[in-house]
Amino acid sequence: MDFEQYRKHGKEMVDYIADYLQNIRNRRVLPNVKPGYMRQLVPDTAPHEGEDWNVIMNDIERVIMPGITHWQSPYMHAYFPALNSFPSLLGDMLADAINCIGFTWASSPAATELETIVMDWLGKMIGLPSEFLHSNKQTMGGGVIQTTASDCTFVTLLAARSDAIRHYRANNEDLDDAEVNARLVAYCSDQAHSSVEKAGLIGLVKMRFLPSDEHLSLRGDTLQRAVDEDLAAGLIPFYLCATVGTTGACAFDSLKEIGPICEAEGIWMHIDAAYAGTAFICPEYRHFMSGVEHAQSFAFNPSKWMMVHFDCSAMWVKNSGALHRTFNVDPLYLKHENSGAAIDYMHWQIGLSRRFRALKLWFVIRSFGVEGLQKHVREGVRLAKYFEAKVRSDTRFEIPADRHLGMVVFRVKGDNARTEILLQRLNRTGKLHMVPAAIKGKYIIRFTVTSQYTTESDIDRDWKIIQDIHSKIQRDESESLDDDVFVETHEKEPVKESDQTSWKKSREFGMSLVLSNVVPMSPKLINGSYAAFFDNMVEFAKGITSTEYTGRPIRLSPRRRVHLRDQSKQQSLDIEYLSGNRNHGCFKQGSLDSKVEEILESYSNGSYVIKYPNDLSALNEHDEGENQLTIAVPERKIVTYGDTDKKKKVETRDASNGVRMFCKHCGHPVDVDD
Repeated sequence: MDFEQYRKHGKEMVDYIADYLQNIRNRRVLPNVKPGYMRQLVPDTAPHEGEDWNVIMNDIERVIMPGITHWQSPYMHAYFPALNSFPSLLGDMLADAINCIGFTWASSPAATELETIVMDWLGKMIGLPSEFLHSNKQTMGGGVIQTTASDCTFVTLLAARSDAIRHYRANNEDLDDAEVNARLVAYCSDQAHSSVEKAGLIGLVKMRFLPSDEHLSLRGDTLQRAVDEDLAAGLIPFYLCATVGTTGACAFDSLKEIGPICEAEGIWMHIDAAYAGTAFICPEYRHFMSGVEHAQSFAFNPSKWMMVHFDCSAMWVKNSGALHRTFNVDPLYLKHENSGAAIDYMHWQIGLSRRFRALKLWFVIRSFGVEGLQKHVREGVRLAKYFEAKVRSDTRFEIPADRHLGMVVFRVKGDNARTEILLQRLNRTGKLHMVPAAIKGKYIIRFTVTSQYTTESDIDRDWKIIQDIHSKIQRDESESLDDDVFVETHEKEPVKESDQTSWKKSREFGMSLVLSNVVPMSPKLINGSYAAFFDNMVEFAKGITSTEYTGRPIRLSPRRRVHLRDQSKQQSLDIEYLSGNRNHGCFKQGSLDSKVEEILESYSNGSYVIKYPNDLSALNEHDEGENQLTIAVPERKIVTYGDTDKKKKVETRDASNGVRMFCKHCGHPVDVDD
């Protein structure tokens, strides 16, 4: 493609994008395809010679669009917003053309300097204290654009870990870094995002999930009690991830209560405001961040609600020195004559390379202005209130948690099964898309106003669909339910009868609810795109445990598994309990794939058993059988922590928590208990 061809096809692409977004209501929100659909539409090997651009573009509708979940649709109400805007798209188009890799100031001065400027703009727009700004010369604070909020959590946890180890070893020189790290404990609410748990797992620290109150908020007395317990057990509290706008119900931890405790105990408080942060552009919503002055770091995603497309996560710290001490490596080839005089953002993140993300953020802020962004947020909140009023006007439904910002949670009155089957039928139509969550044992549906194109008429349409489907279910017309979905814009091959999914009710009904509650301390979000609308989820789960390409079972998660009845006994990373009290609310979450086997076991009543003759990773701690292997366990060691009056002995094997062995047949990691 030469310059003139690029001009021609580039303009055509802009037209295609504009048409796509303008006519997105004509597409069903959820794709109507099955796993592996694309392999039948494309060749097995790459083309030997280059293809004509028009042929490639023709395949967008034939190959790509049939499998797209349309996140920009006004009928998309799942998860949280993932918005774009024309200024953002144009900004990234220019950034992609420049394609600078701004790891140091010298590698592209404009990329670094624009990022420091727009992060100060944005920090002032949401009302952050001046300690978080680059322009405050009295502090080492500042902002940086990360990829995701998950990365922000992980980066700050690693920085807090480095600080904790450094400070603790200053007074305990006889301990090495690993011994201090083994005693570190972090905290979050039981409503926190699963990425917080992941950060603890990868960071090799204990993660304790604290119970929220009746408003799904983490309170100060709960945190203080947990800190006191852990200090008495010889542990080192060092990090707290406070959530401002939780995933399950957009609830808010009490920053003004937990913040002073973190300051007094020397705990790094990080605030995860991934969704809600955009709302703080409006002064009337800043009361939710009361207490932010106690935090050491703060993050939110402009790539959610602020119309800056993914990826773009804004993160601020009060002391960038903690990041430098954690991530600073200084090879000769990255030095430049202004090293130390200018910011080198490679020291503020895990990776080295970084995109010119500040350009699209700059374009959006300048194009909309503060007032334009405030208007956008307020309209989203208004539409959520509009939907909330409709739900409250129908006595068949209830709202089990307070509405905050642009998200409403609702359910059918009665047992959980009624709400679950409603969500299944709604998602199956493809007319709108929502996902489930669980609040204090109640199965609920999350309805989020995501698209900037959503209008009141869209809300009216969606609510009527919800009411109509519920009425049909009440009349027991499920077997004759019409799937009058949208007309697709692409041609589809007829589906073979053998490949069609059965929607008949089965004795295992309720699988999606089981899946949503497998991990008791998570936000309870599951793969709502599929699990929330399959009646016979057990058959689906059986299908994903094997692959047609190899014929071998897919290896489930190697993480330590226990039965559902023992979930409350799980811990984060460490097999040892944090203290003698087993009821203090510290849990290890299990990923969904690690639960498939035991779910099938629980619901099959012995009619279906998965056997892995050569893979011990599929056996849980209570299973015994001919397929188990005998593995030598290393000699136990006793490590003593604490002072002479309060010594705590911990059994270890090879100075690690538990045993990590490998199956001699398949090479998969195996966790072995006594």
